[in-house]
Amino acid sequence: MFKRLELHNHTTESDGSMTPLELMEFMIADQVDAFAITDHNTISGHRKVATLLAENNFPINCIYGMEYTTYYGHILCLNLKEYVSWENVNLHKPELLFGAAKEKNALVGIAHPFSYGHPFARGCRFDMKITDYSSIDFIEIFNNPEPLHEVNERGLLWWEALVLEGERLAFTCGMDLHGRWDMKNQYATFIKGKPEGDISKELETAVLTQKTWISKGPLTECAIDDKRKRLTFTIIDTDKPGYIHLEEAPYYLTLRTKKGVLTKQFDRKTPLTVDYTELQNDTVVIPKLYQQNTEIENLLAVAPVIYL
Repeated sequence: MFKRLELHNHTTESDGSMTPLELMEFMIADQVDAFAITDHNTISGHRKVATLLAENNFPINCIYGMEYTTYYGHILCLNLKEYVSWENVNLHKPELLFGAAKEKNALVGIAHPFSYGHPFARGCRFDMKITDYSSIDFIEIFNNPEPLHEVNERGLLWWEALVLEGERLAFTCGMDLHGRWDMKNQYATFIKGKPEGDISKELETAVLTQKTWISKGPLTECAIDDKRKRLTFTIIDTDKPGYIHLEEAPYYLTLRTKKGVLTKQFDRKTPLTVDYTELQNDTVVIPKLYQQNTEIENLLAVAPVIYL
């Protein structure tokens, strides 16, 4: 099964307007399977959420984390259950902080890398100089409240460029909630899991194997047939609340490689088959699903990287 995750949220423990309980209730009302608590520079809400979950039969799981908020960029840590001091944050060697968090078994990612920075919001843009991309696990390629072209599209293209150059990086998205914001027709992160599975372990597996999806509603899944040298894609509906489906508009699947972009029209009820030769026998493929046309405004979903 696929699980919907909301991986970037703030409460009254930092600068959000919802208490941990109110955030949890808000997520349950929108049928979220698991949410992350990622307050700025504090894990004070972790114990409160854990107590609420232990004392109540809430139909939701929590991913404990934190957002390091520095003058040089924001770093999103998931599965961070122990506070890690960040006095060693270094503009020219962020790997020091990344490594300290990963030593505590956290997943480390870059939040909204192209957000507006100085003089509008100093520190929101990621200005640190990464030299070792193996020191991070993921990039938040879509931060829903941010501008599409100026911020999110640039995050997507940066992640794509890194992957096509050989970096093994997962992607996520987030609402970056600070209040009761509208989550209709916004991107969410999806991973595979079991109904009673350990969400922390499932997230870790998904991120470290690059098996994350982001979507406003539908997902694409790919079956690889090495014997016949072809890929078969199917569309899966997630029933995400608020997704706006354009009934008469066609779907399009784009497959990006280092050599170019292959575009195929896609019937949501019929599997789509692509031969390796159509991809010029390239070995790294990035699938994206659109509806109506392939403009960024109509991007519905990004699927895991395919390695051939």
